[in-house]
Amino acid sequence: MLKPVVAGLDGSRESMAAADWAAREALRRGLPLRLVQAREDPAAGDAEERRPELDAPRYQACQVLRRALDRINERYPRLYIAAEQVGTAPGPALLAEAERAELLVIGSQGLGAVGGLLTRSVATATVARAACPVVLVRAGEKAEHEHLPDDAGRPVTHTVFRDVAVAVDVGDTCDDVLEFAFRAAELRRAPLRAMHAWHVPLGRGLIDVEERVRIRRAAERELSALVEPWQRKYPAVFVREELHEGPPAHVLVRAARGAGLLVAGRRRRRAAIGSRTGQVAHALIHHVGCPVAIVPHD
Repeated sequence: MLKPVVAGLDGSRESMAAADWAAREALRRGLPLRLVQAREDPAAGDAEERRPELDAPRYQACQVLRRALDRINERYPRLYIAAEQVGTAPGPALLAEAERAELLVIGSQGLGAVGGLLTRSVATATVARAACPVVLVRAGEKAEHEHLPDDAGRPVTHTVFRDVAVAVDVGDTCDDVLEFAFRAAELRRAPLRAMHAWHVPLGRGLIDVEERVRIRRAAERELSALVEPWQRKYPAVFVREELHEGPPAHVLVRAARGAGLLVAGRRRRRAAIGSRTGQVAHALIHHVGCPVAIVPHD
């Protein structure tokens, strides 16, 4: 059975943009789309105990889901779509959906909270603990933003796709991250930018030019060694390897400008509490304007 691309809805502009992005990605991957609205229902239970004043929020929530379903059906008639309102809190609901999804897509305001019911704490916990990759999409993200502008500088959908960029940590196991990035580039027929941030190790103090060149070349070899097997698996993907000197959380944000999709990893943690996305992924989520995919890896 095919796993769906799941989009979390809460009625915000961010979540509607996320649903549109998820629909396009589902079509690219040949997968169904599942729209989910998570909302705790205080009136659940005995019908005799339900209060009339609780009916309006429930009705409004249903209308949000219905409007989103109608909009996606109209825009993407070839896509198989399911929609459901889940009667649990957004955090647990999204994590449960991620267990059964190929990809989870939610709206993001970037620096600050995530829109609507998906508060910042819910989004952070979802990204940090989801079993599948999570893509965060800003309000206003449209299909034409995935493509380069035309010769007149206008946003269009008939030009080639923008680069897929992937942040690579050469000191970590990142096969899941690279596979996601190569697959995304292949689906779009887009170039892939493999970006790595290098720096002189702490404690080395001042070093001469020759030593700096040696450190950079070692980083180049490590990056190429990680990318090379995936380049063989995806020979149609054009890859550009980029090294940027400086703290990763700063230099990779700048390096990702102009990309149509940014892919980064976060290490799975077995602990039940204390899950984190990591400093680099956190910076990319909040400061990069294009959709950001956070891929869990061991």
